[in-house]
Amino acid sequence: MDEWIEKLAVCVERGKVNKISPYPPDLKDQEGADELAKRALDTGLKPSDILEGCMVGMEKIGDKFGKNEAFVPELLMAAKAMNAVMVHLEPFFKSGDVQRKGTFVIGTVTGDLHDIGKKLVSMVVEGNGWKVVDLGVDVSTEKFLDAIQQHPDCIVGLSALLTTTMVNMQKTVEKIKASYPKTKVLVGGAPLTQEFANQIGADGYSSDPQGAVKLLN
Repeated sequence: MDEWIEKLAVCVERGKVNKISPYPPDLKDQEGADELAKRALDTGLKPSDILEGCMVGMEKIGDKFGKNEAFVPELLMAAKAMNAVMVHLEPFFKSGDVQRKGTFVIGTVTGDLHDIGKKLVSMVVEGNGWKVVDLGVDVSTEKFLDAIQQHPDCIVGLSALLTTTMVNMQKTVEKIKASYPKTKVLVGGAPLTQEFANQIGADGYSSDPQGAVKLLN
């Protein structure tokens, strides 16, 4: 692995945003993801290689999170470091010099206002090279259908935290499959199981962000 990519991967995994960031304490006063990404571009490193560094770091912290070896604050800091890199890469995404793996449309289903789990999945998925379209919370089936129409090759993610809104998830999956039978739908949330995902006709289920990434890839 290139030295730049390795350093970026460490900064993203550890949540080292920039030089002035006090977190993590053992990397205090060292350059973070922000400075390293800029310097890597200045030295001629390909934007796609820099993105690879982000993906390696997010994959590592995502795996730790899935094994309960890392927790929500650490995942949030990793995402913050990743976002600092993305600021430098955004012009290359817009110009087409760097290609996304695909588009992931995600939202919390009708009647459910819980956002944290969905945001964690969004951040980890984006850090792994996907374009994320976050529709927010309490998202109607019609809004999901509109998003699919706007992004015809997307994969859809439905989130729910309340058992009372799982029935709404089922209705949304059914309508998506009726209108866009080729569109893949992933589901997740604390009360869900693989059995429930199979029952409602979803194409995949994951209990954690890194699992969602593996399904998408």
